[in-house]
Amino acid sequence: MAILSHILGFPRIGLHRELKKALESYWTGKLNEQKLFAVGRQLRERHWQQQQDTGIDLLSVGDFAWYDHVLTTSLMVNNIPVRHRLCQEDDNIDFNMLFRIARGCNQDGKSIPASDMTKWFNTNYHYIVPELTYNQQFKLKWIQLLDEVDEALALGYKIKPILLGPLTYLWLGKVQGKKFNKLSLLKSLLSVYREILKKLADKGITWVQIDEPILVLELSNEWQEAFYNAYFELKDQVQILLTTYFDTIDHQINVIRELPVQGVHVDCTIKGSNLDLVNKKIPSCWLLSAGIINGRNIWRSDLYSCFKKLSVLVKDRIIWLGSSCSLLHSPVDLCTENNLDEKIKNCFSFSVQKCMELAMLCTALNKIDNIEFQDILKHYSSLNDLQLNSHFVHDKCLAKRLEKMIAVEFCSQRSSYKIRSKIQQKYLKLPILPTTTIGSLPQTEGIRKIRLDFKSGNMDIIQYESNIKQYIKEAVIEQENLDLDVLVHGEIERNDMVEYFAERLSGFVFTQNGWVQSYGSRCVKPPIIIGDISRKNNECMIVKWISYAQSITNKPVKGILTGPITILHWSFVREDVSRKNIALQISLAIRDEVSDLENCGISIIQIDEPALREGLPLKKSCWSEYLSWATKVFRICISGVKDETQIHTHMCYSKFNDIIDAIVALDVDVITIESSRSNMELLEVFKKSDYFNEIGPGIYDIHSPHVPSEECFIHRLHKMLNYISIERLWVNPDCGLKTRSWLEVRESLRNMVLAAKKIRGSFIKKY
Repeated sequence: MAILSHILGFPRIGLHRELKKALESYWTGKLNEQKLFAVGRQLRERHWQQQQDTGIDLLSVGDFAWYDHVLTTSLMVNNIPVRHRLCQEDDNIDFNMLFRIARGCNQDGKSIPASDMTKWFNTNYHYIVPELTYNQQFKLKWIQLLDEVDEALALGYKIKPILLGPLTYLWLGKVQGKKFNKLSLLKSLLSVYREILKKLADKGITWVQIDEPILVLELSNEWQEAFYNAYFELKDQVQILLTTYFDTIDHQINVIRELPVQGVHVDCTIKGSNLDLVNKKIPSCWLLSAGIINGRNIWRSDLYSCFKKLSVLVKDRIIWLGSSCSLLHSPVDLCTENNLDEKIKNCFSFSVQKCMELAMLCTALNKIDNIEFQDILKHYSSLNDLQLNSHFVHDKCLAKRLEKMIAVEFCSQRSSYKIRSKIQQKYLKLPILPTTTIGSLPQTEGIRKIRLDFKSGNMDIIQYESNIKQYIKEAVIEQENLDLDVLVHGEIERNDMVEYFAERLSGFVFTQNGWVQSYGSRCVKPPIIIGDISRKNNECMIVKWISYAQSITNKPVKGILTGPITILHWSFVREDVSRKNIALQISLAIRDEVSDLENCGISIIQIDEPALREGLPLKKSCWSEYLSWATKVFRICISGVKDETQIHTHMCYSKFNDIIDAIVALDVDVITIESSRSNMELLEVFKKSDYFNEIGPGIYDIHSPHVPSEECFIHRLHKMLNYISIERLWVNPDCGLKTRSWLEVRESLRNMVLAAKKIRGSFIKKY
């Protein structure tokens, strides 16, 4: 039987971020619903045609989402939070409902708390967390998948619909109100899945991809048993490809082999992946889908090595070739990159190219005795060569310095927090409940135009720096008028918190259109690590901007840096060096910048590590090794810092109970976190732990345009004080403000400061 190619999903955003632009136009009232829908349809049709043109056999349907595929699944099963259902008179689900759940507001002006948002496994993609309530009932409601199947079939494509699996959906969900076992909802949920599969079968669909990535986790016996019960209920409708990704499934193979499904997809790009074991263990009648092309990185595949690995399997079993995971995590098309050096460009492969790689590999395996096709694979693979012994890729001086730094790092510890805090209190003279922001301030059209003009050569450096300083001055004045206690310079010069630093470090290259979706309309353009990393010419990266901001105010200004773990995880990384070694290289560069900031009189330095938890291995048994080196990397950044210099860090959307010991090990003076969307539940872990340093929980959700009132802030502060003593509590938004307007920010921060002052005043009167 012929080997077929497929992918687990294609990017939704469009080559030129058409979906992002359409969504934002719709949210601001510049685009109506019909035109937004038309943009989505055009993108889907283009993406299906691109897959077919590259030679993919089974096209993916169900990978498109207006905001997030988990939210789409919630709508499909009619899982609508009560507060959002009460916002309208009927029970219809429409764009207003969808975007209100995701954003907390929509085009009709109604505003209500959004659902929680968190990271999709260990990626930088975010999903909208399903809200689960005791004894709730599901039913089929939002039929986007069925409509899109009809679209693709009408165009004559051979397709494979995609569903997020019922067990993974419940696992990702969050219990609201009365505590209960999430698996108690499985029976009702399965009735919807059965109905969907029946409708797909009626349309002539033979195979359905059901994603159950939680199978790579170390599940309890209860969840393992639930898999058999669930898939027994779903059998006999269509043929099911049980799909896993992001890690190995060897530990679950005895569970998987007993399931009443017809095939399994395995991520073959993960270290330790054992395709031979899976092949031997699963029933001989099953289809085996090999995720042989890496969907999470951008390097050209070694197709000849893949060919040799797979050629021994194709004689004994039905084989499909696929991407390791959805190509959602990869840019769209390398062909638009005109500024990359050709030798470097030849090493890369984006989504369209990955589809081509699958088709090439499929052809060679289907004609396994044809040497000509094997030669084609050899030639293709040979182009992936960055001359790995060159000075550009391997810096011997850096290696020696790093070795020395690792040896002395623990000999240069700062004093204990208890000692440092007294010194800092005397030096900084901050009030209780100090107010601040996370870092970035609104990025206006004017700011973006200045950066673009400078980058494109239409503005000289003198004019550029003058303009940036003017915007920094305006940002400082705004904050002083709001009476914030600790100021920021606004990150006016930064297009992105990772890319800005990467541009000032050796070892990185950058794309023009290498965008990937982070959440909703938010896209990021990860830099690519191709060599050893250090500051270019040992030049400072942010000192001149922070020093200028500090020179025009008497209040402390934070010097804000992106940490090494976040730069690592939010970049496409080289694969010839361990992630640990890459992070250690970055930590030296950040340490140099911290030292320069301190020498210039900056008394508060913030090293953002929003991706610390994101880097955790999916299997808990592997956590300790990662956290050990990740915390060591961070401490190198701050080794040698004076006691009077206050060190902050910021973290996003993390389950801190998982990493509280690592947070303690970082030994920062202040941690600011995102906790507003989780209704402050994240703070429970700090109450229960021995973490005594200072904490700034995010007091409001910046991802929503909703402006909280002063009374709302007061209520939230009182709630925070149930977990954190007033001497340790900072007051700040939950994230940077670059995506918001000054109109929103000004009002929100004013109310935040007024609330902090009121509670501060009450405390002083009381004591």
